[in-house]
This record gives sequence, structure tokens and C-alpha cells, in this order.
Amino acid sequence: MKTNLAYLYLLSPLHTGGTTQEGNLVGIAREVHTDLPYLPSSTIRGRLRAATPKDIRNELWGNTIDNVTNGEDDNLKQGSLWVGDAAILWFPVPSLSHGVVWITSPLLLQRWARFVNQNIAIPEIVFFSGGNRANLYLRDTIFKKDKLKEWKSEEYSSFIPNGFQDTNVMTQFLVLSNHNCRVLIESSLWRQVKVTLDSHKSVKGGFRYEEAIPPETLMYFPWGTTVANNNNVGEEVGHFRELINETDTCQIGGQESLGRGIVRLWLTPETKK
Repeated sequence: MKTNLAYLYLLSPLHTGGTTQEGNLVGIAREVHTDLPYLPSSTIRGRLRAATPKDIRNELWGNTIDNVTNGEDDNLKQGSLWVGDAAILWFPVPSLSHGVVWITSPLLLQRWARFVNQNIAIPEIVFFSGGNRANLYLRDTIFKKDKLKEWKSEEYSSFIPNGFQDTNVMTQFLVLSNHNCRVLIESSLWRQVKVTLDSHKSVKGGFRYEEAIPPETLMYFPWGTTVANNNNVGEEVGHFRELINETDTCQIGGQESLGRGIVRLWLTPETKK
């Protein structure tokens, strides 16, 4: 299977609005089976719908309950396009020895490879683009240099989607086991304490921790046309491409007034055509 993909490069922390709150922690949306952060398709769809010109908005994304209650339509109708959930491909982790290292795992790479190329060989764990000349320190974890496997640029470049300049800052890549990758992602999430102050700048009431996916994270989501629109595939795909090209930088999720959720959005060169 080869599916159209769009990529998201986070320019600021992204809070995706989780459905659970544990104690003082306001969590983010997570996959049920992996517990990894993700971006729900409904969030992406809502943002793209808002950016779509009004005259083709309902055609691409379907009408709304307001359209029905106002008498504009008899019933709810499906739009011509669909988008999937956005998953993590590369996640930035601070390193005392190497600055920032982008990590992934066989699970994350295999999931992405299903969409782009089924035959691509998934690298083994501890493949590291920074070589094995020095120990690698990632937060509280130490990877001995003799355990790291050199990952050459011509090999890891297959796993870095091109098409946009932001990915140029990504220079150091590490493949971890699924378990270690999940642990490091969990410990590297952006967390901020929020409190309510009174008129005297004193803490009023309680406080809470708020999670977010950190900037410099690379994510992707599949998209396509719905079955009901098979007759106009070319036209609707063209509208989608124009929409992505015109909204290459946008804000997703809440906290727009805080400058959060700013992302770079692009299509791969082969899907721009």
C-alpha cells in the first residue's frame, strides 16, 4: 500500500487535548495500545476545514449540523477528503554529549514504512548517525560507544522525508528499542506548571502541570479521498494540495494566544504533483 502523506514539523509545543486528567496533570492525547502521544485526525481536519475557502468547504469536508438546522441541507453529508491521525516519526531528546538527538523505534519506522514503501529495510536498534567514537548521554541513560552502530547518511536519509528546509536541523538520529523509545519520549515531553494568581500576584487556588509534545518533533498523517467522491478524485486532490501549500505554517490545537501548537505543514514532492 502506498498512501498520500503530509508531514508536520512542530515549531512550538503542541498540546493535543487529552481526554483524561490525573491529579494535577492535564495530559495529552495518547494511543491506547502504545501510550505514545499522537494528534487526533479530528483536530487536523478541523484546522484544515477552517482554512478552506468557504465556497468549497462543505464539498471537501462535509456539511455541519448548523447547515441542517438552518435549512441549507436536508441531512448531514460526507465530504470528499479524509485525513488520519498524526503519528510520531522522529522525537527530539536532549543529550549532554551530543546536543539534541532525534530518536525513533522499529515500531514507529515500520508504521511509517507501511505508507511509503513496504520493502524498505528497518534498521536495527542502537544504529546512530553520530557514529561510535564517544559515549552517548540521553537524559539519564548512557549508551556506551562500543554498543552503538554507525549509521551512514546514505542509509538513514531514507527515513528522513525531504521537501522542507526545517528537517535540515535534524542531524543526529538514533534507533532505540520500542520500550526504551517509549520511556525516553515519556520523560522528554514538555511539561509546564500553571497557577492562578490573585490581584496581589499571590497564588490563588491550586496549580496544574500541562503536557505538550515538544518543538522539533516530526510527525506525519495519511490523507486521501472518500469512496463517495471517486468521480472527482483529481479535482479534490488538487484542492487539498493547494490548501496545504497555502497554509504551510499554521496553529493546531488550543492555546493560540500563547503561541503554542505552531507547526510547519508540507507534502512530500511526489504528492505535490
